[in-house]
Amino acid sequence: MSHKLVIIPTYNEVENIEKVVRNIFSQPVNFDILVVDDSSLDKTWALVQNLQEEFKGRLHLEIRKSKSGLGKAYLHGFRWALERSYDYIFEMDADFSHNPNDLIRLYNTCLKDGFDMSIGSRYITGVNVINWPMKRVLLSWLASKYVKIITGLPIEDTTAGFICYHRKVLEDMDLNKIKFVGYAFQIEMKFKAFKKGFKIKEIPVIFTDRTKGKSKMSTGIIKEAVFGVMSLKLKSLLGKI
Repeated sequence: MSHKLVIIPTYNEVENIEKVVRNIFSQPVNFDILVVDDSSLDKTWALVQNLQEEFKGRLHLEIRKSKSGLGKAYLHGFRWALERSYDYIFEMDADFSHNPNDLIRLYNTCLKDGFDMSIGSRYITGVNVINWPMKRVLLSWLASKYVKIITGLPIEDTTAGFICYHRKVLEDMDLNKIKFVGYAFQIEMKFKAFKKGFKIKEIPVIFTDRTKGKSKMSTGIIKEAVFGVMSLKLKSLLGKI
């Protein structure tokens, strides 16, 4: 078993999952993979089950009963990983918006450079986004600026979902108290890690919008992020974080 686990939440990603799994397993550094599938209607989970025959002991699958949010899928994966002997735990999308080749850079930032958490950042060296319409790029960039202003987080890409955690970061958090499920989940995890004094490093990556499958973005997710940031800051001021 590798001591590095990549968690990939899926819902209707049958067009992408095999390719991303094979790409991760082709890296020169060994990673295990945990797919957390929310009972995909397109049977993404069934394809992963077939791949498990080929990648025994390296490809793992957890099937949840229903679609209940990205954050809850990651929390499920975090708990699964902490029950086992993984030292480095990664968040990654299934749709190739995150390049598997960057996993090693995230890993080395923690292992060799001594950081507790590394973030694949779209905005640390400008705006590194491909195939997004300008309106969405601007919305995402402004959202990160808004989060920085409200919370004081010294992070350029506050909603980034390409992350490496040392297990001690997740062990030190009360995962049962993580409230949010969408983009606000990513903000909440970073904010709480920062408030606990963990060393966080952003590294530049190029984010490429999906070419297959459908985006899971919704108005509710955006609203949660906007109002969730205010809630996090208020709780911090009251000493509840």
